[in-house]
Amino acid sequence: MKVKCFLTLFWPFSILLLFDKSQASETEVKCNFTKRNYSLIPEDINNNVTILDLSYNQITLNASDIRVLQMYSLLTELYLMENNITVIYNNSFSNLSNLEILNLCGNSISVIEQDSFVGLNEVKQLYLCRNKILQLNPSTFVPLNNLKVLNLQGNLISHFEVPQLLHLELLTLDGNPWNCTCSLLELQNWLNKSDVTLENESITMCNYPDELKHYSIKSAPFTTECHSKFISTITEDLYIDFQSMRNSTSNGSLNNLTRNSEHEPLGKSWALLVGVVLTVLLTSLLIFIAIKCPVWYNILLSYNHHRLEEHEVEPYENGLPRNPSSLSQITDTNSEDTTVIFEQLHSFVVDDDGFIEDRYIDVNEVHEEK
Repeated sequence: MKVKCFLTLFWPFSILLLFDKSQASETEVKCNFTKRNYSLIPEDINNNVTILDLSYNQITLNASDIRVLQMYSLLTELYLMENNITVIYNNSFSNLSNLEILNLCGNSISVIEQDSFVGLNEVKQLYLCRNKILQLNPSTFVPLNNLKVLNLQGNLISHFEVPQLLHLELLTLDGNPWNCTCSLLELQNWLNKSDVTLENESITMCNYPDELKHYSIKSAPFTTECHSKFISTITEDLYIDFQSMRNSTSNGSLNNLTRNSEHEPLGKSWALLVGVVLTVLLTSLLIFIAIKCPVWYNILLSYNHHRLEEHEVEPYENGLPRNPSSLSQITDTNSEDTTVIFEQLHSFVVDDDGFIEDRYIDVNEVHEEK
């Protein structure tokens, strides 16, 4: 089987005021294989294909199809409408990193596995309309970082959690049996507060309960009980997030101390943390005391004195005792001490003749010489 594709060259122009016109060229390779009754994706397609349309065939997107799709890594648009796809398996489009539009409408898809859209970082438009989808895990859309258009029209969805899609602009939800009970209040609040446009809002109606069948899911009046439950749910979620953040912080701090702390109960971890903190504080206090004690001891030692008793010798004034009567107390000491003290007291006494007595001159020798 020979497959033909069409090669198209186009030259888009970008015009800027007060600037010269700039031109850019791109190569676009289109392959249209609609209504060919294919049961498998053909393998002999040009590897440079950028737009591939395989709508209205019998393709099931099985393991063989997934393997073939990996060869067409330059694809920017892929159309698989009105085929026999029932399950989107994990990593079905993992190699299509340039894909921007993925259309899977009109199949019988009932299961979308958790990692079905891994690798589709550049997808801006995702169409899952007219399938048999009952529920969707919001984390399934996490890999779609740049998704702007999501079409879930005509499925069997009754409840839909808020998707984690930061760049979403247009959301289509009509044709689903929406259950407008308290479980849908979160989606309604998100639709009213976010910048996302709900396409066909007037026909996106509640299917249950009967009294709300004429209301749009975006404007259905919920009971006070639902609002109170919603507030309590938010409070519980915030508390859980706070607890998990605190636990992760404490576990990260204790990870350097022990490798088994993550297996211990939370109470033991806190007890260990408090013990470590107290140990550090006590050690620091002991070191501080050990450094400062000698200084304080010297200060206290310098003040270790007592008052003079009455019988003690009074301080000298100019080398002589202030009270002459204190000289009599000196005589109680031994003769040697008395001599030394007497000599100290009279060593600098001026004689009547104006000469200073030299205590080292022997008086007897002087008399003999005379």
